[in-house]
Amino acid sequence: MPELTRRGWLRAAGGVGLAGLAGCSALRDTASPGDDPADGTDERGDGVDLSSRPESPDGLTTQFRQGLRNSGSVDATIPDSVEVDWAVPTNLGDHTASKGSPIRAPSGAILIADDTGRIRSLSPSGETNWSTSISDDDRGSHGTPAIADGTAYVGTYDGVVSAVTVDGGEIDWQTEVGDAAAASPTYYEGKLYVAVEHATPSGSVVVMDAESGEIEWRDRRPTDHPHSTVAVDVERDRFLFGSNDGYCYAWSLSDRERMWRYDTGGDSKAPIAISRGVAVVPSWAETITGVDVEDGSRIWEFETEDMVMCAPAVRDGTVYVGSHDTNCYAIDLATGEEVWSTPTGGWITGSVVATADHVLVGSYDANLYALDREDGSVTWSIEGRGEVTSAPLVTDDGIYYAERAPEDSDEAGMCYKLVEA
Repeated sequence: MPELTRRGWLRAAGGVGLAGLAGCSALRDTASPGDDPADGTDERGDGVDLSSRPESPDGLTTQFRQGLRNSGSVDATIPDSVEVDWAVPTNLGDHTASKGSPIRAPSGAILIADDTGRIRSLSPSGETNWSTSISDDDRGSHGTPAIADGTAYVGTYDGVVSAVTVDGGEIDWQTEVGDAAAASPTYYEGKLYVAVEHATPSGSVVVMDAESGEIEWRDRRPTDHPHSTVAVDVERDRFLFGSNDGYCYAWSLSDRERMWRYDTGGDSKAPIAISRGVAVVPSWAETITGVDVEDGSRIWEFETEDMVMCAPAVRDGTVYVGSHDTNCYAIDLATGEEVWSTPTGGWITGSVVATADHVLVGSYDANLYALDREDGSVTWSIEGRGEVTSAPLVTDDGIYYAERAPEDSDEAGMCYKLVEA
């Protein structure tokens, strides 16, 4: 049985707040593949939840932000109202970084790594299939596994990247890459691309062999702790990520030569999304910047009223991103102009997900919001017990997401499954 059933959770938490307006009527996959339906590209389903599709030629099933370009877009619709089906205790620590996100394996199991240092496989009914400890660091993991060829890859705050079998949870290998590996690994053609933190503070990026865990290449030019997930643009021969030194760095994918760096003026902590040759770069300089993927030149800059450490989503030529100013913004990808903004009750530091008709965004007010993509109106919000900082996972049977442990509390943060009410 699940560790906490829906009724048990409702009794323990005093109920779940839910506001329902008009919206979609089902959790189901829609048709089109590709990073962005209007982009005309389809590189192994970049931007699409690959767990709903057959494995790609190189064995990749799925990874954080729904594909190589970190676009955070999934071809699915969501219900017009939801309720909690189950909730399982997950995160216990008080470290303020965003926590790991649930991700679906080919079998339908849900994998999640948490800040206790374990990675677990949960059934769609909330039962634990297996649980494996991969780190005894007191911050555990804040990353989301990449899944390829039956193996899950994830980093931990002790600087180790682990490979764990998806079916049984056995550890295939563990490789120390630095002092902290907080970023989610990116898998491409048998290699793992991982941003690494070093204690000086400094940073690096490594390319690892996914089968053996061997480090094949490293560049130490990032000068401060990077924990931004690497984005890959195959068409434009680039991979890139942000760093706490304020720069977005880019290398050529073919020969791993550094091509450019862009100075945002503030820590660039969140994953960078790519669509139509534009890298969408969040920054603590209170900006989101559109940067040319090929040459690193600035295309546009959008100013918010506070820091930005939220992973943006991009769909149909629109960027969706949150800020410490509590707003979720819709921004035109081509011009950088605001389309709409919607306030929440707290900081937004997690990962926005764009579906066919909605934007899913978590807030420090303990709510997960479903916003209408056209005008930003609230279709529904559902309240848990801790700050929502993970990327929601939308499948054909529910919406899964995780939260931080409540501040100044001994209670755990939860991993939830929502279903149609």
